[in-house]
Amino acid sequence: MADIPDSKRVEIEAAAFRRLVQHFRDRTDVQNLDVMNLAGFCRNCLSKWYRAAATERGVELSDPEAREVIYGMPYDEWKQKFQK
Repeated sequence: MADIPDSKRVEIEAAAFRRLVQHFRDRTDVQNLDVMNLAGFCRNCLSKWYRAAATERGVELSDPEAREVIYGMPYDEWKQKFQK
């Protein structure tokens, strides 16, 4: 693996994470169950990981707040618009 300085590695990881989140936001046609069955995780898993990472760094987020970060809107709104 390339010798990447930690600060640059964190930037790259953050950019990849933002791209993954945007991909999930763009692909509202793909249901969480579909992703879970294929990949073993879904948007809700990602929001829980986000919340855990925030907590580890002293930032308290509720589940609804973490989900809104991932979904780009309140979870109940997303479910009403896109969940099948």
